[in-house]
This record gives sequence, structure tokens and C-alpha cells, in this order.
Amino acid sequence: MARVPVQFTLNGEDRAEFIESGTTLLHALRDTMGDTSPKGGCHQGTCGACSVIVDGELRLSCLTLAETCEGASVETTAGLAQDGVLHPLQRALADGFAVQCGFCAPGMIMAAKALLDRSPDPSREDVIEAISGNICRCTGYEPIIRAVLTAAGSNSQKAS
Repeated sequence: MARVPVQFTLNGEDRAEFIESGTTLLHALRDTMGDTSPKGGCHQGTCGACSVIVDGELRLSCLTLAETCEGASVETTAGLAQDGVLHPLQRALADGFAVQCGFCAPGMIMAAKALLDRSPDPSREDVIEAISGNICRCTGYEPIIRAVLTAAGSNSQKAS
């Protein structure tokens, strides 16, 4: 396989790497760049554990070729906490006991963040739709939905 250069911004940091042509973004992030926060679940685009945000859009990193992210901005859960302070979504999930095994958490968080970035005050139905591509086998969805709505509420309180 030919190695190709790929350059993009990962969680606010410019990254440039040589990767095997045809490498998924999931494998480039985890194996080459050391960001293990996106999880490889099904590797078929059905579980959502690998969800990341690319240029503001939610993407399944197991189905996205790293080469297609050239020049893009890529966000993962590893980049959400700032100076040791959890992002409001991370804090709401922890405070609401909305995660058990944690495997779905990165994908759920990124799906919720993509929603809140475009719609800071979502309805319950908006949250359900936003996380519908993510499978949780432990907690069930109700605590996660409540946590996302709590995070949205804390965002709107900060804006006031």
C-alpha cells in the first residue's frame, strides 16, 4: 500500500501524518495519532461509537477515509475538556449517571455536541433524533436524553 500525507486540525491542533492509502479516520486517529477516544464498535457504521465531528458535521469515523479530511477540522471527545474542566455534556452525563460501561459515550457525546452546536435549545424529540444513530446496550436512552437536555439548559443559562 502507498503511504499518503494527510493534514488536518485535530481538536484545535494541526496534525500532519503519513498513512496507508484507504485508512479510515478511526484507524488514523487511534493508531497513528494516538487519539483513542473514538471507539471502534461495529466497523460498519451502525453503532455510532466512532462518531466524530468533521467541519461541524457528525461523521462515522469507521466509514470516513482519513484522506477525505485533508484540511478539515476534526473534533473528538478527547478535545472537549479544557484545562481539566469537563465539557457541559461530559459533566451532565457523569452527574446524571447516564453512562455505565462507557463504550457508547464518545459517540453519544459527539452526536449531542453536533446537535447543540447547531441548536443550543433542542427539544426532547431533537435529542432523540440526534442520538438515534448511537447504540447503548447498558444504560438505556432515558438518562442520556436527560443529560443532553441538562447540558443544553446549562448552556442557555451561561448565555443569559
